[in-house]
Amino acid sequence: MFEKSLSDLVRGIRAHADDETRFISQCMDECRKELRLESKDVKANAVLKLCYMQMMGYDISWAAFNMIEVMSSKKFSHKRIGYLTASQCFHEGTDVVLLTTNMIKKDMASQNIYEAGLALNGLANFIHGDLARDLANDIIAMMSSTRVYLRKKSTLLSYKVFLVYPDALRPAFPRLKDKLEDADPAVQSCAVNVICELARKNPKNYLSLAPVFFKLLTTSQNNWMRIKIIKLFAALTPLEPRLGKKLIEPLTSLIHSTPAMSLVYECINTMVLGMPDHLPSIQLCVQKLRIFVEDSDQNIKYLGLASMANVLKIQPKAVAAHRDLILACLDDKDESIRLRALDLLAGMVTKKNLPEIVRKLLSHVEAADGVMYRDEVVNKVVGICSQEHYQFIVDFEWYVQVLVQLTHVEGTRHGRLIAAQLLDVAVRVEIVRPYITQQMAALLSSNHLHSGAEGKNGVSEVLYAAAWIVGEFARSLADPLPVIEALLQPRVTALPGHIQAVFVHNMLKVYAAVVRRLGSDDDSDTIALLATLSEIALQRLPLFVQSGDLEVQERSATVLETIKYISRKREQGAPVDSELLDLFSEELNPVASKAQRKVPVPEGLDLTAWINEPPPAEEEKDFGRMGDVFFTEGPSTTPLSKGWESDDEDTKVAKRKARQATLTSNPYYVSGELAGKTHMSVSSDLVEVDTIPIKKLDVDIPIKFDLPAAATDKGKKKKLSKKERRKRREQGLPSEDEEEPAVVVKISAVEEMPDGAAASDDDDHLARNDPHRLLNVDLENIGDTDMVLPTRSHREVKAEAAAAEKSGKKDKKE
Repeated sequence: MFEKSLSDLVRGIRAHADDETRFISQCMDECRKELRLESKDVKANAVLKLCYMQMMGYDISWAAFNMIEVMSSKKFSHKRIGYLTASQCFHEGTDVVLLTTNMIKKDMASQNIYEAGLALNGLANFIHGDLARDLANDIIAMMSSTRVYLRKKSTLLSYKVFLVYPDALRPAFPRLKDKLEDADPAVQSCAVNVICELARKNPKNYLSLAPVFFKLLTTSQNNWMRIKIIKLFAALTPLEPRLGKKLIEPLTSLIHSTPAMSLVYECINTMVLGMPDHLPSIQLCVQKLRIFVEDSDQNIKYLGLASMANVLKIQPKAVAAHRDLILACLDDKDESIRLRALDLLAGMVTKKNLPEIVRKLLSHVEAADGVMYRDEVVNKVVGICSQEHYQFIVDFEWYVQVLVQLTHVEGTRHGRLIAAQLLDVAVRVEIVRPYITQQMAALLSSNHLHSGAEGKNGVSEVLYAAAWIVGEFARSLADPLPVIEALLQPRVTALPGHIQAVFVHNMLKVYAAVVRRLGSDDDSDTIALLATLSEIALQRLPLFVQSGDLEVQERSATVLETIKYISRKREQGAPVDSELLDLFSEELNPVASKAQRKVPVPEGLDLTAWINEPPPAEEEKDFGRMGDVFFTEGPSTTPLSKGWESDDEDTKVAKRKARQATLTSNPYYVSGELAGKTHMSVSSDLVEVDTIPIKKLDVDIPIKFDLPAAATDKGKKKKLSKKERRKRREQGLPSEDEEEPAVVVKISAVEEMPDGAAASDDDDHLARNDPHRLLNVDLENIGDTDMVLPTRSHREVKAEAAAAEKSGKKDKKE
């Protein structure tokens, strides 16, 4: 009589903000007491309060049975509370859900359409396989109800039924198809929605419905339904090219006539996906997308840029004409707009416009706010320049300058990325090595790189690449002395350990490069330089020997002792210069990323053989039969208990014969003629793979290479007139003077692989995990027998009844 209402509960929670959990616990106890009472009103009020507490994150699964009690009430207000709470709390693991089957069935058959609608709404939230199987007939039957309200809800609910009970799709599909031509537009919209969701994963199964959807597209005035139909056509047009040609006229008409931007956007997406080769349609889409990008609404502008990215994949020249608009988006206040513009610029790059785009991005990153966005711009600059093995770069000295400039971006976390690019360019492009070596020598003493040593992947990672390049290509150094001093300067010890190790190791490479000069001109200047370098190394290397990093300790100690030994031998008149040079005589080439996993197993190496002596026999356990693991009596008779045997040829033959005898005596083993037809035949002498003969096929079919027209008809290109060039510019196509310059730079794109291994992309096999895979069924040629849904029956009951009936007849005959 004095129980709290929902309003009292809300006010109490607000009043007890400091000890909310304690107050909720008290209310839970009160609700438990109220649920034990006989009054339906009190129980409904308690369930309503529990529903509110569940929305706050508290567990009320203990009251599941009480919710069903409220759902079964005759009052509509109580029933609504019960279904609402069940919709929030019930799930597939709730045991008491199965108790609601008959109740829901009864509510769906109610004369009150709102009670039936309430049952359909609640069922859509907690339906699972068993409920769907038991209620599928009732739900599908309601799709033919005379009341529009129930036809709409049951049509929408059928999608949930198909997801959890795929066997219902094929028999229910004809009735769902009929709803597309329902007299009520709302029912039509529901059917379109369900079929569009089903076709999103398996569009091929719904290709036969294209004429019906085309009629709805041209006759309906409902923009929401048009959008759904156009989305469906976007999935169907790649499967049927003729459908794309049929859609050109209605989609073009909609783009020109409708004021709804959402409908125009879907029309453009469908044209881009379904008609990529129809140039007039693509140009119309790009013109409309420009209006999107110029709109003041940020959401519409974002959609315009996103659609332009799709057009860029199929017709990049059509988007390239709007480069000025995309560059202007880099100054937008919205970071998501700027990121979309960056993605578009990456696809618009050519050899001619690359320097201009990169220059714009570099000037933009200096004034940009936010470390995350600046890092994204740095990443995009590197990605634009390095794509397809630097195919758009003509001047690599310019690219090295760009990378050096990127190291000055404040707070960048892409130091490792920039370092990787410097290393890659130095290794792949031989012509740029002298220039990049001089630039890296200057970076070794850069203050901003040494000050960025804090944190992982900081800008100091560039010093790793700088030290490696000046050491590997030290022949290009004009004056090695400043480089040695920079490599061994005391502040290097503040850098991370892996960078210090590279500094010390490449110092020895620079020293070896100076030693190499003695072979060509043994003058006093080179000898004096070697003495100076040795003195610097002997003075500064002991500081690195005391490092806390083991790698730095080992390398610095090795280099220190090596230089001492070389200096001592030179003073004794027995130089060992050739031995030092042999350490760095091999040139390093690019290595494929999959090279390690492609290393073949050396001949004679058995990876399954014992490395050490096998364990003694008494330590082995018998796992021959599952029961013997727990119950063993007497000595073990399994092969493991006999000790380890060598795998020589005689043992292999004996094992084969024993295995064949076991198969022959096994009554469950299928052998003989049947086995020979269905499986590989078994013989006493097993066939070795190496003994199978291989025959070489002589194929006289010549190999034909389809070369592009630019490669076969080079030099025969007709010059365009001024009128033709103006016309091409209006169409968004490049004119003759905008052709990419033909500059040839040798880039080492071949990556080293182990002997006998080949690069492949077949290493990663992703398993398909599609939640709609069970709905990929044939929906054509559905007969009358296929339209029968399974009824609520159990095979065990049927079998027992049939057996009882049969035995009864037998007793009567006797």
